[in-house]
Order: sequence, then C-alpha cells, then structure tokens
Amino acid sequence: MHAPNRQLLEAYQFCMALAHSHYENFPVASRLLKKDLRYPVSAVYAFARSADDFADEGEHTKSERLALLHGFEEELDKIQAGLSSSQPIFIALNDVINRFQVPISLFYDLLKAFKQDVTKTRYKHFSEILEYCTLSANPVGRILLYLNHSADIDNLNYSDAICTGLQLINFYQDIAQDIDENDRLYLPVDEMKQLSVSVSDLRQKINNEHTRELLELHLQRARSIYVQGQPLCKNLSGRFAVEIGVIYHGGLSVLRKLEQNTDNIYLRPRLTRHDKFNMLWRGLLCPFFS
Repeated sequence: MHAPNRQLLEAYQFCMALAHSHYENFPVASRLLKKDLRYPVSAVYAFARSADDFADEGEHTKSERLALLHGFEEELDKIQAGLSSSQPIFIALNDVINRFQVPISLFYDLLKAFKQDVTKTRYKHFSEILEYCTLSANPVGRILLYLNHSADIDNLNYSDAICTGLQLINFYQDIAQDIDENDRLYLPVDEMKQLSVSVSDLRQKINNEHTRELLELHLQRARSIYVQGQPLCKNLSGRFAVEIGVIYHGGLSVLRKLEQNTDNIYLRPRLTRHDKFNMLWRGLLCPFFS
C-alpha cells in the first residue's frame, strides 16, 4: 500500500478492526494476502458487512433500514462526484475505488441486494434467486479481482460461479435462522409446492423425506454451479491464489457438511480446526492443480 495520510490510515485501521471483529467461516483480509491488499480488502468487507447489518440486524423498522442503506448510497454518490467523506469506511473505499479502478457500479449493486433483503422475503422461481446473487454475491468476487489486477473476462465468469455457489450454500446453511429472524426464505416457492414442502414445515424444522429431497435438489444445484469456478484458482498466482483457494475449498467443506446433514437439515455447519487446516493445505496447492 502506498504511504497514506493519517486520516486515510486511521480509516483503513477502522475497517480492519471491523473485519476482525466478526466471525466468518472464511478468511477476511487475512495474512494469506499480501500486506498491500489487506487494507483494501478490509474496506470492501467493512462496507458490505455494515450494509448487510443494516438490512438484517437490530430492531430497526423497514423504513429505518432503507434509510440507513440510502445513506450509504449517498456516500457512494459523493465518491462518484469526486467529493470527500467524513466516514471512515468511505474514506477508505474512495481510495480503493480510485487507486484500483474498481467500477463503482459493483458497490451500488451490493446496496440493491441489501435493499431487496429488506423488501422481499419470498422468491417464486430459482431464476429470481440467481438474479439476486448477481447483486448480492458476484460483485464481491469481481471487486477482489480488480484489487488483484486480474479482472479479465474468464476470471470474472469463474468468480461469478464461485460467488453464486457460495451465496447459495450460505442460504442453505441458514434456512432456519433466516425464517426465524427475518421471515425470509431463499427456496423458490414453485419447487416447494412441487415437493410438498410448506413454509410452516421449514419454520417448525420438519425433517422428513420431502424437506430432505428439497434441500438435496438445491445442494446438487449449488455444487454444479460452484465447481464451474474451480479454474479460477489456477488462473491466479501468489498469495491471492492461496486466499481464493482457501475460500473455494472452505465452500466445498461447508457444502459437504450440508450434504451429510440427513439427520437434521437445519444444522448449521461449523468448520473445525481440521477443516481449516485442510482448506489451507488445498489452498496452497490451488495455484498448481486445477
């Protein structure tokens, strides 16, 4: 990272502290990355994590959540207009966008997804869920590729597959939590009807042949999308390739655990120390083996 002024350094330190204060299954701005990428990645994470919390956390009303997200949108407008901000996240993000030439549209897309989280709780068809993923997940991978100066068309497409797959995996590990906390469901209504599964079944955590068949269908679909992104790991190099490899194999670890949850499809997987060692080992090999 170039020598920053004090305000910018403090803004990045704020973002890094926020990134390290949240539990995540996968590494965020970890030491696997080169030092000059850790701060930019932490700024992207701080933006996305904070906006996600606006949409989901706390006791805010729907209108209050949308107002908070609109405030973030106004901060992006300032960056686009070349104006400065007093908020640490956007001081850092302004530097990231301009220094790495990241399309600001990717950040607007993330905000659209978080607004959708507030206003939409049901999806009629799987195609609607995929459209949501193009806003909620794919921009993150694309931003990371821009930070690494590796955003060519092939890599962007591979990244989209990984990010969509990860988003779907995240949905399926949080089925019970999403319904309990936000009355939100990322399983398409039409397929639930076809397999005789009701929202009430999921709310009551019914684990029978119908609910298992529904989840199995979606896990198979998530895997088929996810593995299409595997070549990205070999297309990259250095520490960044290792970081992406660890994330990729972490996603596979969670997916496998979900596939094994036949006794309780609502059990949320947690990665063990052994799982994380496996992720690191496979991540280290990722630049050499597709």
